[in-house]
Amino acid sequence: MRVLIGCEESQVVCKAFRSLGYEAYSNDIQPCSGGKPEWHLQKDFFKAFDELKPDLTITFQPCTDLAVSGARHFWYKRENGTQEKSIRFFFEVWKVSNCSENPVGIMSGKYIKKWFPVLYAEMVDYGFPFKASQIIQPYQFGHTERKTTCLFLNGLPLLSNGENVESEMIKLPYREYAKVHYMPPGKDRARLRSKTYTGVASAMASQWGAYVEQQINSKKIYA
Repeated sequence: MRVLIGCEESQVVCKAFRSLGYEAYSNDIQPCSGGKPEWHLQKDFFKAFDELKPDLTITFQPCTDLAVSGARHFWYKRENGTQEKSIRFFFEVWKVSNCSENPVGIMSGKYIKKWFPVLYAEMVDYGFPFKASQIIQPYQFGHTERKTTCLFLNGLPLLSNGENVESEMIKLPYREYAKVHYMPPGKDRARLRSKTYTGVASAMASQWGAYVEQQINSKKIYA
C-alpha cells in the first residue's frame, strides 16, 4: 500500500507508516530533515502525487497565511497576494487528500467569502467552508502539551485517542505545556512548530493504515 505524506519534511508521519511496513513517502519542496532521503520526494506535491498514485494521502499544508494566530498580519498578506495563493494551494491539495491537517484558521469560517469572493465561488461547490472533521490535542496521544489541530477528512474514520495524559499535563506550568507557542524567533521556528507529534503520527499509521488496507482488500475480494 502506497502512502504519500504531503508537505512533510520532518518525516515523522512517513516513518510511522514505514515502521508498520507500508510503502510511505514524505514530500516537500525542501530537503527532508528526518534522515531518510530515500523515502523523500523533494518536488512539487502534485508531481509527487501523479507519479506515486498513492492509496492514502495525508497532507500538512503550510499554515503561515491561514492560521488565526497570525491574524494581525492578514491585511498585508491580502495585499501582497500570499494569502490568496496559500488558500488556493490548501484547497487544491485538499481535493486529492484523505486528510489535510492545519491549526485553527480561515478555512473554516466566512473570511474567504468576505475578502476573496471569486475564490470563494470556486470553493463553495466543494462544501466550503470546510468545517474540521475532528479537532485533536497532543495530550490525547501521550504528549503533555497543548496544540489545537484540525483534521479535514475525506473517506477516513476519526482518530481514536491514544494515551490521554491531560490530567498530567494540567499539573505543569502553562509555559511548559504550551511551549510550542513560546518558541523563540529563528529560522527554524516555523519548521519546529509544525512538526507532528510522534503519538499522533503513530495513531494515523496504525489506524488509518489498517483501515485503508482493509478497504483495498475488500475491493479485491468483491471485484
